[in-house]
Amino acid sequence: MIWVDTIVQGILLGGLYALFAAGLSLVFGIMRLVNLAHGDLIVLGAFLILVAATALGLHPFLAVLIAAPVMFVLGWALQTWVLNRVLGDDILPPLLVTFGLSVVIQNALLEGFSADSQKLSAGGIEAASLALGPVTVGVMPLLTLVSAVAVIFGLNQLFYRTALGRAFRATSDDAVTAGLMGIRPQNVFAIATGIAMVVATIAALYLGIRANFDPSVGPARLIYAFEAVIIGGLGSLWGTLAGGIVIGVAQALGAAINPEWQILAGHIAFVVILLLRPRGLFPRAND
Repeated sequence: MIWVDTIVQGILLGGLYALFAAGLSLVFGIMRLVNLAHGDLIVLGAFLILVAATALGLHPFLAVLIAAPVMFVLGWALQTWVLNRVLGDDILPPLLVTFGLSVVIQNALLEGFSADSQKLSAGGIEAASLALGPVTVGVMPLLTLVSAVAVIFGLNQLFYRTALGRAFRATSDDAVTAGLMGIRPQNVFAIATGIAMVVATIAALYLGIRANFDPSVGPARLIYAFEAVIIGGLGSLWGTLAGGIVIGVAQALGAAINPEWQILAGHIAFVVILLLRPRGLFPRAND
């Protein structure tokens, strides 16, 4: 039963990693953009929730309703006025720009909030637990996994069952032809990035409640997100959930063997799957 509990805890942890990765996967699937500032934008979302909760005396689950629209506008503006200018066949300019953005965000947060660790307080729900048969799980980790499934289900519904989703798919397949059909790719990209930032804000909510955060933790969140996207298969949202769970289970098993192996075990799982399935578990396309 110890190993069953370990695997269950790993699956729940994987939900958090899937939330980290969902926005990154969405942006890459539509515009083939690897956003190196994604982890720092998650941390920025956590600080926005903290500011809203502190200034207005709100519970973090209510403060996120204020932070999410702000992050959407920020993502839309960032894509419209910065990233759209460097998108093209050469992947190097977007990488350099997002790397620079990462540095700017980290230093701005450091200037505004110092290097002190912060945490979002959600009250009694943080310590609450629930018995599921022979296994006891925390309410917050379970809620995180449920939210990850709900977010990815919602993104899939948006992607495959709405007019905006058809515009996303058409622009992803061939931006030039989509433009000839009346779709403005740059607007589509801006909306996609805005939605990705809303997802990042949801991830920030659970990050801030479940662990301490400071301006420097963004790159580690990016690594987990990137590994989950690669394991799942580039552009596959459900694959991203699977990738997050793989990393979470690997870390939980590693920690059960030796607490010092937790982070290393997740990276080893990533390398092994990359060697066995270079295109990931559920690649979306064959190109």
